[in-house]
Amino acid sequence: MILSRLSNYLREHRRASLADMANGLDSTPEALEAMLGTLERKGRVKRLPPGSTCGCSCSNCDSATQTLYQWTGDGPAQ
Repeated sequence: MILSRLSNYLREHRRASLADMANGLDSTPEALEAMLGTLERKGRVKRLPPGSTCGCSCSNCDSATQTLYQWTGDGPAQ
């Protein structure tokens, strides 16, 4: 997987859990964490603090155990 595919996913979803990204991109959380670290260092992604919500009102997420990331880069996908 390349960074652009992960970037596009987060750009589209704006905020997502590591588990959702792994599932949606058919990858492993471990592989994504390395790429997310690169995007975080570039200022495009922000790892959210524990207890943050995914932004949905469904209440299905356990925010205490989810690792969430938010796109902060170049705006929404066109």
